[in-house]
Amino acid sequence: MSASVIESSLFKDIFGTDEMRKIWDDLNTVQKWLDVEAALARAQAKLGIIPAAYANEISKKARVELIDMDELKRGIDKTTHPLMPLVRVFRTVCAGDAGEFIHWGATTQDIMDTGLVLQIKESLELVEPCLSAVNKTLKHMASEHKDTVMAGRTHGQHALPITFGYKVAVWQKEIARHLTRLEQVKKRVLIGQFGGAVGTLASMGFGGLEVQELMFRELGLEVPDIAWHASRDSLAELVCVLGMISATLGKIANEVVTLQKTEYGELEEPFEMGMVGSSTMPHKRNPMTSESVVAISKMVRYNVPLAIEAMVGEFERDMRTWQTEWKFVGESFILLSGAIRSINRVLQRLYVNVGQMRSNVYMTKGLILSEAIMLKLGEKIGRQKAHDLVYKICMKAYEEDMPLQDALMQEPSILGELTPQEIEVIMDPVSYTGLSSYFAEKASEET
Repeated sequence: MSASVIESSLFKDIFGTDEMRKIWDDLNTVQKWLDVEAALARAQAKLGIIPAAYANEISKKARVELIDMDELKRGIDKTTHPLMPLVRVFRTVCAGDAGEFIHWGATTQDIMDTGLVLQIKESLELVEPCLSAVNKTLKHMASEHKDTVMAGRTHGQHALPITFGYKVAVWQKEIARHLTRLEQVKKRVLIGQFGGAVGTLASMGFGGLEVQELMFRELGLEVPDIAWHASRDSLAELVCVLGMISATLGKIANEVVTLQKTEYGELEEPFEMGMVGSSTMPHKRNPMTSESVVAISKMVRYNVPLAIEAMVGEFERDMRTWQTEWKFVGESFILLSGAIRSINRVLQRLYVNVGQMRSNVYMTKGLILSEAIMLKLGEKIGRQKAHDLVYKICMKAYEEDMPLQDALMQEPSILGELTPQEIEVIMDPVSYTGLSSYFAEKASEET
């Protein structure tokens, strides 16, 4: 097994996607650094800072396939520096003296930070449509099951009847808010970095501002108001949003796991012959995909405190905190990509046991409708008196394991206010799902 499940040849497709892994692999990371170096050279050539011919040569050779990755690795091991070995290897690839003008006026973190942002941009371009697909699936489910009655639960106990469509609509709204958060965070994170040694552009002066404008426009990034070498709040915010998305996916998956328990039997994740739930119990149909999403969700959320910790650095740059980002940014995206793909697979073919949901509503023999009885009675005798009276009757029904309707019929003070026909109507759970159907339909229709 690999040291990391996201790279394991056995398990990597559970914990990530190939598309996302390629964005964060060494080849694409180096390519992004080369892209930034080339964009910098072209911007400087346009302003006459370096010869145009040299910028053309730098751009022409800024291809990772021309870089000796083994030599780059040896250079990093020898120098303990993450970027200078690339500058040296890149210089040897360029013809003539062009290589001498690579990295002009830049510092290591300028190149690596901007490269990181380009990887984030690519990652978001994968995440957003996949998360939108989850959103679309949930909208369809909310509409389809807007009238599917089930038990609403609080504190793990039956509370009031709801519909499954309503439950799904609550999930859908969270996903929709996450899509908004991603759009908002892009404005603060898709920003380039070019400030020189301590961010002051001392090597270029006001010309550096023009360089920023040209190079970042070409790279499709925003220009920073000021260097963010030591300000990692935007990256921390991004990872927080990724953690929140994973939390919602984990919550949905955990609900599937719970409602697939034998004692509930209300949901079941997709199953087909050949899937195995246990090596020793042939009958098992375990919600293993949903369980994986729950596990992945924990892993992504674990990176959130580390991202916030990385905000606390010293002076104008601090590699002690910056270096931690090399681990948690890409890892969070890879893990999240796996979770989104898996939850989509579960939701698109989720089996909803409508009959079992309805059956479970009656499990408490009518106690789930105690509020409905209390409020109807309260119209006659006042809410508090009604609460105390219905409470006493409910406890009797519970202790004696009898239907609430029977217990109500045995109480003269109830029959003095409500007719048997009124009680029977109230004890129909379908009539007391509130605006469940409305909220579910509304969620499915909103863009």
